[in-house]
Amino acid sequence: MLLGVAVLAIIAIILVIVLIIGLLRPSPGGPGLPGQSPSSSAPRATAQPADCPDVQVVVIPGTWESSATDDPYSPSANPNSLMLKISKPLQDAFPDSRADVYTVPYVAQFRNPTNPADRTTDYNTSRAQGSQRARAEIQRVAGRCPLTGFVLMGFSQGAVITGDIASDIGNGRGPISADQVLGVGLIADGRRQPGEAQSVGPNPNGVGAEVALGGFGGIVPGIAMTGARSGGFGDLKDKTWSLCAPGDLICDSPTIVNPIEGLSKIAGALNNPVHAMYATTRYWDDDGASATRWMFGWARSLITDAPRPKHN
Repeated sequence: MLLGVAVLAIIAIILVIVLIIGLLRPSPGGPGLPGQSPSSSAPRATAQPADCPDVQVVVIPGTWESSATDDPYSPSANPNSLMLKISKPLQDAFPDSRADVYTVPYVAQFRNPTNPADRTTDYNTSRAQGSQRARAEIQRVAGRCPLTGFVLMGFSQGAVITGDIASDIGNGRGPISADQVLGVGLIADGRRQPGEAQSVGPNPNGVGAEVALGGFGGIVPGIAMTGARSGGFGDLKDKTWSLCAPGDLICDSPTIVNPIEGLSKIAGALNNPVHAMYATTRYWDDDGASATRWMFGWARSLITDAPRPKHN
């Protein structure tokens, strides 16, 4: 009797082991089978519609440099917008068929939590709108134009948004695949970490304000300091360039102990001389080129060297 029970127990254990092995075995693949990603089964396009650009440039301005109703092809909300010094020359350098330059319109504000009279839009709302609109445009273009390459650029709050999207792409979280991105350019990234991206010119030791304040999370309503990006830029690390001037607290912050004091300093840093001077060589330069001039040359080279896909 006991021997029979033992034999049945052994058989049961063997069956369980076989079942587990079967469940863990990779799928044999094939259309629609679990374990196979859509990108590995879908045939790559060999041509795209005639009105698709070879390169889509997505530009995200900084705080106070855009509006939710701005014209993405002729921004006028802030004529002194730093990114206009890059986007406009790119528009002049290439026909639309080669490079479509789209500037994301969003509220672009940052309410100072230490000023009760400040009634501007809070940072969380502004950043969320910018991110949603940028991602929607990227997905729209990629959906119609599977062979179009992307160049993503941003300054200040726009650099945070651009960097977050690039981090998602580089770590396989969408909205497009990493091989569709030609390059990512960030000026004064609030989530900057030295060594996580390529650098040129000055490379200060500080970190982005959101990293410096990351331990405090959302202690102040409307201003979530999100810390470092999960996975950095992943597969886009070698294609991502981060420019930061020494002393710019948005991207070169020391460790901050008092979150209220830190947020007040960051709110003030949005208008400080260092943060506002990337179009000059006063605080940042590379062989005599300002940050905006360097980034224009970098983007122009990417567009010039980009593939020229076949169009229907």
